Amino acid sequence: MATEGDPTDLVKVLHLLVLSFSWGMQVWVSFISGFALIKQVSLHTFGLVQSKLFPIYFYCLVGSSVVNLSVYAVYHPRELLDWHESVQMILYFVVLVTAGLNAQWFGPVINEVLLQKMEVEKEHGLGNQIGFGSQKEAYDKLQVQDTKYKACRSKFGRYHGLSSLCNLIGFMCTTTNLIYTALNLSTV
Repeated sequence: MATEGDPTDLVKVLHLLVLSFSWGMQVWVSFISGFALIKQVSLHTFGLVQSKLFPIYFYCLVGSSVVNLSVYAVYHPRELLDWHESVQMILYFVVLVTAGLNAQWFGPVINEVLLQKMEVEKEHGLGNQIGFGSQKEAYDKLQVQDTKYKACRSKFGRYHGLSSLCNLIGFMCTTTNLIYTALNLSTV
């Protein structure tokens, strides 16, 4: 491992805790909480919960990414990096960029469009059912009848897809960094 100085035990523990926090938060928010929640509450409640949860999630991810990248960069100077460490540094940076895109751009647009979409759905008596499968025909009919709703749904789908892709890329990078760190604990 290339270092100018060895990190203290406190720095090593901080780095591992923040990295583990990031990964655990990504697993919970991305794969567990949504599936558990969607089967318990109405679609509009689900959307409102996500609209409040995701900004906090994205900013926590940005903050933890800044800490992870900073700690790693301090103890792995660029001039002394081997290619494995360079890849790990890039992965930390990618997590920061993807979380930043979600926090600053995709998330706010999704929330704005979600509220517009929900408003139209409420006008037509939709959104109070539990789960995504019910009343699919009514949503499809509304999309054909209402051009504003069709535009909202299209924009929501596009931005939600991009946000999900960023989140998945960030998750894969964090997972890779966590695995690499676990395999090289003595060089944290």
